[in-house]
Amino acid sequence: MSHQKDNSGDMIPYARQCIDESDIESVREVLHSEFVTQGPRQEWFESALREVTSARYAIAVSSGTAALSLVVKGLSIGEKDLGFTSAITFVASANCLRMAGAGVAFADVNPETGLSEAEHFSAAVEAAGSDPSIFIPVSYAGTCPDLAKISEYAQLRGALVVEDASHSIGAEYGIGNEVSKSGSCEHSDASTLSFHPVKHVCCGEGGAVLTNDETLARRIRRLRSHGIERSENLIREEGPWAYDQVELSGNYRLTDIQAALGVSQLNKLPEFLAARREIAKKYDSAFSEDVFKSVFSRPILDPRSAWHLYVVRFRDSDLRKRAYLFLGEKGIRTQVHYRPVYRNSYYEGCVDGELTGAEAFYESCLSIPLFPSLSEREQGRVIDALRSFCEQI
Repeated sequence: MSHQKDNSGDMIPYARQCIDESDIESVREVLHSEFVTQGPRQEWFESALREVTSARYAIAVSSGTAALSLVVKGLSIGEKDLGFTSAITFVASANCLRMAGAGVAFADVNPETGLSEAEHFSAAVEAAGSDPSIFIPVSYAGTCPDLAKISEYAQLRGALVVEDASHSIGAEYGIGNEVSKSGSCEHSDASTLSFHPVKHVCCGEGGAVLTNDETLARRIRRLRSHGIERSENLIREEGPWAYDQVELSGNYRLTDIQAALGVSQLNKLPEFLAARREIAKKYDSAFSEDVFKSVFSRPILDPRSAWHLYVVRFRDSDLRKRAYLFLGEKGIRTQVHYRPVYRNSYYEGCVDGELTGAEAFYESCLSIPLFPSLSEREQGRVIDALRSFCEQI
């Protein structure tokens, strides 16, 4: 599958959006319509998100970061609360707690998968010595943690669960007949999505909150737009123009332009997922050769993963850095996902001791190009470049 021209000498990014004429036409229609924001496309997009994820409610917002911040506020997390999230994630998963005034603590990860599971959250709670208010488990590279077990532990501790599903729309998790969709909120109070161009669905910028809780959904919708409600009673008493601000918030709305692009992109999600999974299989097959296995290890090939990233793990940090620079010289951009959040200056002192799983994962991980429009020739360039690197080790 390829939506874009393959020029063998061009720089290959680690990720990029896949925009075709149907996406462009969808946006063009909005630009020729009466509404470019606060029109019908947002509701269409939300309806499509409900269908894809099986969540009862979907609230489209301006970014994945906005989604996290709004859901934390919507759940009334504040200064008296302590939240736990994965050490291996983008900073937004932790910032949403701090921005609400809550304390932040970090859970270690499985050094093979980069995922924080129930046992990691349990260990983090014990180390913190304080009762948890909320857990934010994070999907990584397209694969979900065991949210059922995390939810079970959270219930024992009286904590809420918010799934950061920015990497995993379209993924599934569970065992046997107990299989759930990422974002379904079957084992969480809410889930959040991101529609940044490197994600599965591109809106330019955008995000969403998913939940099965009607009261929470109503509050998130209110918080999305300045804390304003338009009640039938008020309209009846004052007129159709009347509205009431009932709490403090800002503007986190998604425009109809972005929503139209999102609807068009969601229509292609099965195609995008199939392409990502096929690319992952080809990498896995190529990297089974001894020349690669002696230098780096492959991710676990999971057919239920949404394959947001293909992350290889080098023997040590020096090899990883050398590979990053070598591939860059060959016109191949890679990325590290992620530097542990607690290594950032702002979060200094949030971890007592060392999270060995997070450190081991960070020191070895490198994301190589994976996106639906990656051509066979481009993927061949990546594989050949990595082979050249490994042969010189």
